[in-house]
Amino acid sequence: MSVTRAPFGNMPDGATVNLFTLKNAHGVEVRAIAYGATIVSIRTPDRQGRFDDVVLGFDTFEPYLTKARYLGSVVGRYGNRIAGGRFTLDGATIQLATNNGPNHLHGGVNGFDKVLWKGESSERDGNPGVVFSYTSADGEESYPGTLKATITYTLTPRNELVVEYAATTDRPTPINLTNHSYFNLAGRGHGDILRHQLVIDADRYTPTDSTQIPTGELSPVAGTPFDFRKPTAIGARIDANDEQIRNGGGYDHNFVLNGTGFRRAARAVDPSSGRTLELSTTEPGVQFYTGNNLDLARNGFARRSGFCLETQHFPDSPNHSNFPSTILRPGETYRSRTAFSFGVDR
Repeated sequence: MSVTRAPFGNMPDGATVNLFTLKNAHGVEVRAIAYGATIVSIRTPDRQGRFDDVVLGFDTFEPYLTKARYLGSVVGRYGNRIAGGRFTLDGATIQLATNNGPNHLHGGVNGFDKVLWKGESSERDGNPGVVFSYTSADGEESYPGTLKATITYTLTPRNELVVEYAATTDRPTPINLTNHSYFNLAGRGHGDILRHQLVIDADRYTPTDSTQIPTGELSPVAGTPFDFRKPTAIGARIDANDEQIRNGGGYDHNFVLNGTGFRRAARAVDPSSGRTLELSTTEPGVQFYTGNNLDLARNGFARRSGFCLETQHFPDSPNHSNFPSTILRPGETYRSRTAFSFGVDR
C-alpha cells in the first residue's frame, strides 16, 4: 500500500495544486487533488478483474477551474441549499449569496470546492491516506466565524474509501460538509447510470418546492418514486409523472436515513460490470442526485452519466427547527464519517 504526491497543475496565482494517489494491496486506487479536496479518480475491478475509473473526473487541472460542476469536490461551508440564502442565528439575520436561482447552494460563489486546501500524506494503521486542511476566514462567503476544517481520505485493505470531516469555529456558524462525487460503476464514459440497481435505507424523504427547498415535511417513500428500500433500477421511475420528480428534473432529493450512528445508508450495483458500492455514514441524510443538470457532454459526461450519494444533514436546516441542527458553536467539534466500500457481485 502506498501514497504518493505529484504536481497536477497551478492556480491562477501560480500556487501548485498537488495530486495525491492512494493505492492498496488489491490495486484499488484513489486520486485526489488539493483544489476543493477533490476526488478525481477511483479505480476498482469488475467481475472479470478489469480496472476502470468509477467516478467522473478530469485528467488535467484546467477543467476543474472552469467546468467542474462540483465533480468530486468537498462542498461547504453548507452543502446543499439554503432558502433565499438567508437564516436567523441567535437573533441576527445572515444573508448569503444566492447562486442557485433564489437560493444559496454549496457554500456560495466561491465555496470550499473552489479553494486550495493544504494537503499532507497520512498513514493510519498502515493504510494510505491524505489530510486536507483549510481555514475559512470570518465573513468568507458571508458566513460568521473563522472555521478550521480538515478532510481525511483513507483507503483500507477492504477496498473502502473512508472520509472523515472535522471542524471548529470561534463563532456560531452553520456547517454541512459533504463530498460531491459522481459515480458510474460501469466506468467513466460508459453511458448513463439508469440501469444501476439502488437501495437507500430510508423510509422517508424531504419533499421540496419548485426551487428545491424542503417544505419541512418528512414524507413516507412508500407508494412513491422515492421508494428504494428494495433494489430498484435508477431509471425505472426517474421520469415519472410526479410533482417531486418534476421539481428535481429527476432525483435531486434528501433521504432521511433509518437508524443512528455509523450504519449502512445505500448500496448500488451495476449489472453490466458487477461492480458494487456500499455507503455507510454517521449523517442523518443522503442527497441522491442523478446528474440531471450535467452539461459536460464534450468531456464525456452527459446528462445522467453519473449519480451522487451526498451524505449530509438536511437542506435548509437553519430554517427548519424540526430538522437536526447544523449549528456549530465555539468549544464544539464538528465530526462526520462516511465510507464508500467497493466490491463485486458475481
